[in-house]
Amino acid sequence: MATVHFLLAYSHSEQRLLEQHEFTDSKRATKAYAEAEAAHAGDSNYEIVLIGSDSIQTIMKTHGHYFSHERDDMLADLSFS
Repeated sequence: MATVHFLLAYSHSEQRLLEQHEFTDSKRATKAYAEAEAAHAGDSNYEIVLIGSDSIQTIMKTHGHYFSHERDDMLADLSFS
C-alpha cells in the first residue's frame, strides 16, 4: 500500500485542527510543509506536522489529539432521544 502524506496545522490557542491536506506525492507534501512552516515561523501557537501513513483513519488513531475537537463537534451534533 502506498504512503499518503498528511499535512496538519493545529492551533494550540483554539485547541483544534485548522488545516488538513492530503498528498500522494512526497515532493509536493514536503514543499507544502515547508511553506506552512515558513508562514507560521516563530508562532508557537501553531503546530505544523507532516505525517506519512496508509490512511487518515490510522493518523486519527496514532495522533488523535489533533482531531479531538472534531470528535467533540460530531458528538454535540448528535440528537439523543
